[in-house]
Amino acid sequence: MTAVIEVHNLTKHYKDKNALDNVSLDIDGGAIYGLLGRNGAGKTTLMSILTAQNFASSGEVRVFGEHPYENTSVLSRMCFVRESQKYPDDATPRHAFKAARLFFKNWDQDLAERLIEDFQLPLKQTIKKLSRGQLSAVGVIIGLASRAELTFFDEPYLGLDAVARQIFYDRLIEDYAEHPRTIILSSHLIDEVANLIERVIVIDNGRILLNEETDAVRDRAVTVIGDAAKVDAWAVGREILHRESLGRVASVTVLGHLSAQERANITASGMDLAPVSLQQLIVRLTQKAGAENGASIAGVPAGNQEVR
Repeated sequence: MTAVIEVHNLTKHYKDKNALDNVSLDIDGGAIYGLLGRNGAGKTTLMSILTAQNFASSGEVRVFGEHPYENTSVLSRMCFVRESQKYPDDATPRHAFKAARLFFKNWDQDLAERLIEDFQLPLKQTIKKLSRGQLSAVGVIIGLASRAELTFFDEPYLGLDAVARQIFYDRLIEDYAEHPRTIILSSHLIDEVANLIERVIVIDNGRILLNEETDAVRDRAVTVIGDAAKVDAWAVGREILHRESLGRVASVTVLGHLSAQERANITASGMDLAPVSLQQLIVRLTQKAGAENGASIAGVPAGNQEVR
């Protein structure tokens, strides 16, 4: 596949902190990406720079092979849906959709009207008087109905209840299946979006920890549960993401793919295997990265630090 986004050594510095720290990655076209990480990890900063709404301190960005800043031919092919989107005081959802229809060449009015009905959105109410969920619905409708070649959703579900979030996920998958494009979905509700995304990008403290296919990520770790002595003996020499114990029983989550024979040996020795969800894996990876980063700063072995 052809890369629609190319990022090389991207850094964004704010006062005494790097929001992005020497980030490099390529994003291929025609897939749904999950840009995952904790609040403040750098997700919004990265998307803002990619969509020319912010400036990098250093590094290079190319979108569709060109620099995006003040580049109409690039910007007209992108849609960035963000929770903090501002509208004129007297604007209504109807005004917002009319403007979007003029800007996005692939705009689908039938889809927009269907989504308006799905979300029960009042069209004549001024946007500044909408609830937080209704405001999120305005962004979701624009993002989906735009059918832009490259669409960014930055935490689009904020304010949406569980039913409305599921409507968004269902409509996203339905429309993507009929009209493939590149979608980047930023979220910290990892389990909710796990079945939507085809590739996972994990960012933490401004650094990319992971950029892989979702199915490959799920196979990267496993949890072994059983007698603490047996579990600890089995885990020797393996990369441990997390360990916890209760009495004589322990569980350890380790990185690495296990063969069928290894799994059979674990079961035969009286221990149990448990899958690691995408959310569990990403939480453990970011905890491990945070502990290692703290160790490098403080000079304290990471294993002696408590992760909260």
